[in-house]
Amino acid sequence: MRTLRQCLWLLLLWFAAWLQYGAEWARRVFGSRTLRLDPAGQRADHSESRKPEPWRTDPAWRTYCGREGPTVTVQTSTHAFQVDLGRLSEASEYFRALSRSRMRETAESLVHLEHVPSHVFHNLLEFTFLGRFSVPEEELGLHIQMGSYLLVQPFVSECLSSLASVLTPENCEAYLAFAREICCLEMLEAVRRYLSTNLLELAHLTGRLDPEEREELIRLRLGGARRLCALRKENLTSGSQSDTAAARHLYSLAGEEEEEGGAWRAEAELPFAADKWCFTTAVLHNYLYLIGGYRHRVRRGYEFKMASFRYNPFTHSWVSTAPLIKHRRHFSAAACEGSVFALGGWYLDSLVAPDSGTALYTAVERYDPWADSWAFVSSLPLTDFRFAVSLSHDVPLATALRRRVYVLGTVQRTGEKLVLQYDVTQDSWSELLPTLTRSDADIPSLYFLGATDRLFVIGGTNSANVVTSLCVESGRWGRVRATEKMWLAGQGTVLNDQVYMSDVEHNSIVRLDLRSLAVHRLPPFPIHTSYEALFHLHF
Repeated sequence: MRTLRQCLWLLLLWFAAWLQYGAEWARRVFGSRTLRLDPAGQRADHSESRKPEPWRTDPAWRTYCGREGPTVTVQTSTHAFQVDLGRLSEASEYFRALSRSRMRETAESLVHLEHVPSHVFHNLLEFTFLGRFSVPEEELGLHIQMGSYLLVQPFVSECLSSLASVLTPENCEAYLAFAREICCLEMLEAVRRYLSTNLLELAHLTGRLDPEEREELIRLRLGGARRLCALRKENLTSGSQSDTAAARHLYSLAGEEEEEGGAWRAEAELPFAADKWCFTTAVLHNYLYLIGGYRHRVRRGYEFKMASFRYNPFTHSWVSTAPLIKHRRHFSAAACEGSVFALGGWYLDSLVAPDSGTALYTAVERYDPWADSWAFVSSLPLTDFRFAVSLSHDVPLATALRRRVYVLGTVQRTGEKLVLQYDVTQDSWSELLPTLTRSDADIPSLYFLGATDRLFVIGGTNSANVVTSLCVESGRWGRVRATEKMWLAGQGTVLNDQVYMSDVEHNSIVRLDLRSLAVHRLPPFPIHTSYEALFHLHF
């Protein structure tokens, strides 16, 4: 029995030191209790305007009784409280265990919590018994620490909810450090969610985190509701002002799983004012990148301006990012290994249609989201390799699978379809053999290259569309299958063996099942389908 009491006493001393650290941390970061942080982040002294608190002088204000039942005296740092033990036990696992134990505190109806600040315990009781929550912003950390120690989950949840509304770029790093020090997983999760929501907006902070913690923040960004999204990636004609305004929006589809349900809705206006534009999209860390340019007026007419933007679906906000080094039009973009790669395309200077003399870029650019910068990497090896220039698709078709970027094109001499693979870690290109010969499948037009557990290719002939696949591990092409003829255009996406793409001929967005080849037309798109980019975002 004596050994047990010594252990309990040592444990109490440890908790007291732990709580004292929390109080010291709060004073160090936020100042004394008479100081608070105003919305601008500047400290302001409100000690003169603070009203006297009657509970400090009147014992009646420190009595919390509910239904008839046993009461206990809880002695905190400077004040004692009379508390209905049964009611408090409903909210606190700590007091519930205490009420069921045979410890001396229960028998004597006296609980010693001298290491708990009295004003914190008062705020906890006010919330538990009366539903009043009035924790100052500068003391949220201390209250979360005490509430966690006393296992009062409803109070801790309310504190965390308040904390989520006051986290800023200036204080989040201090809260993160404090959550780690007191080993409060719930507080740590709340701060991580804030950092995750603003992952790249706070790159100067998140970029310094350990790789494991940064990966956790990225994982949290994939926890929201996933929706199919679409936008017009290229607008070449000047229509009516209202049509152009409608086309200059990002749309999402809610309820797409329902056969007839769901509807498109405008999520955000595109971040530029122009009647003509040409962009390519990429999704990285659940951010949408809009990369390309738009036409704007200059002194002597119009010219194209290079521009790139990043959209955060959690905050519905756009920010400008670094533009490409090369002026590209109709290029492909692929996200792989934490970077965005821009491949191919031709010179973006006007909207003149390409001809036989139009040269495709072989230069490949890599975007670093943490540094917001582009850099050249190994160029496309185009010795005997060509791409069919197209105004309805990006050139060349590209996608990413695991740690490689894949590009699909045609061997000029034989018409074979050849896949090039780029190893991101080695910065090197190689051919992925064998090729798909014309005897295997004659596919004059290529519409889509995507990846699930393998690469999928969709192309077309004059009479039908065709679908085939390539297993990158075995190097084997799958069976070539025919499906109904559709004029597929723009930038498609694939998810769970379902390909989404615009069918311009039928003015619709379709979903093609890669297993059964069944085609389902999604609800009508708010604008006329022309040259859309489709992708998935978590909101």
